[in-house]
Amino acid sequence: MDINTVRNLMTLLAFGAFLGIVWWAYSPARRDRFEQDARLVFDDSEGESK
Repeated sequence: MDINTVRNLMTLLAFGAFLGIVWWAYSPARRDRFEQDARLVFDDSEGESK
C-alpha cells in the first residue's frame, strides 16, 4: 500500500466523520434541545438574587 493511498483513506475517513457530525448537529430530532440550550444564557430565573 502506497503512502498516498493511506492519505486518501484518511482524508475520506475524516470527511465521513465531518459529515456525521454535521448530520448529528442539524438533525431535526435535536433541534428542540439545542434551542433550549441556546436560551440558557438569557435565563434569569437562576443565579442572581436581588
